Amino acid sequence: MKITDITTHHADAGWRDYHFVKISTDSNVTGWSEYDEGMGTVGVTTVINRLAKIAIGESATAHERLFAKLKGASRQAFEGVVACGVGAIENALLDAKAKHLGVPCYELFGGKLRDTVRVYWSHCATWRIARPDFYPPAITNLDGVKAIGAEARERGFDALKTNVFTYDDEGARGWAPGFGRPFDPSRNVDRRVLGHLRNHLEALRDGAGSDMDILLDLNFNATTEGYLKIIRSLEDFDLFWVEIDTPNPETLAYIRSHSPHPISSCETLTSPAAFVPYFQTQAVDVAIIDAVWNGVWQSLKIAAQAEAHAVNVAPHNYYGHLATLMNAHMSVAIPNLRIMETDIDRLPWDDEIFSVAPEINDGELVIPDTPGWGTEPIEAGLVKHPSKRVR
Repeated sequence: MKITDITTHHADAGWRDYHFVKISTDSNVTGWSEYDEGMGTVGVTTVINRLAKIAIGESATAHERLFAKLKGASRQAFEGVVACGVGAIENALLDAKAKHLGVPCYELFGGKLRDTVRVYWSHCATWRIARPDFYPPAITNLDGVKAIGAEARERGFDALKTNVFTYDDEGARGWAPGFGRPFDPSRNVDRRVLGHLRNHLEALRDGAGSDMDILLDLNFNATTEGYLKIIRSLEDFDLFWVEIDTPNPETLAYIRSHSPHPISSCETLTSPAAFVPYFQTQAVDVAIIDAVWNGVWQSLKIAAQAEAHAVNVAPHNYYGHLATLMNAHMSVAIPNLRIMETDIDRLPWDDEIFSVAPEINDGELVIPDTPGWGTEPIEAGLVKHPSKRVR
């Protein structure tokens, strides 16, 4: 089965776009993957289109060989955006191979270790505060935060993740200086932010109840001093984990050694080699792997490295339904899974974009047994909801 064409496809995803790779073959089998081209990964489409010329004519089932060939062609810059482009091609190859063999993708990974995957409601309150035009109802105060906590519990979830917010007479707003919101290159953490964060978490807890696991994502939003200040101020909250992004594993190991909460990180890393120093320095309790960026096959290698260091892993997944099922197939096949991220607030036209939506019952995602990933883009839906962004 030879590759005859590789194309990229895009659709409106509200405040961003959905992005897909389609691989066509001479056996009339097509493989699909979802990839990301957000603020931090601009240019992935260009990488895919450039590397597609090398891939055409290659075997669609020899994904490891093609990965090595594409890596060799881009070795001098094989990190970041380039690695994401190769990962997107790899993921579409896995879909095509599984469909060719008539099996779910997890069979390519050694089969299932579990039938369902525990998921947490990611960006809980976040999207309704930051993007209420796409994810109503809008949350403007702590009563709304309490209400979404109760909604998560009532819908059967036992874990949720949120971000940092401040509240004033103008409503709620995100605090993310690591991303320039507000612009504060020093990324200092003051008493006001700490007070608002405690109020936010207390409101979630009041609504969700004592049995809900709460995860807190701090992203790149502080320095070592600030992270420690936040963590210590929240010692009484018994958080499931505190998520911190930093390019310095030694710094993160220091923070972890002083933290009353488990520490998760690594979601922005690309390539198995990038994870090694985080394992060697014992910087994380949970390593977060972005299989959309790295490619699922390479992500399985990262998970194996983590297991060798007695570290559990969790997928980074805040994309569309195809990415969710890509991550789910990986999650059922690895022994050291902690939990899986997914967004529950969805766009009203998602059902027109994806052939199958993930099935989630009582906080557990059910793995489909159909060939490939179990869902793919509906091309008519992509046409109906075109990208609003110039590319």
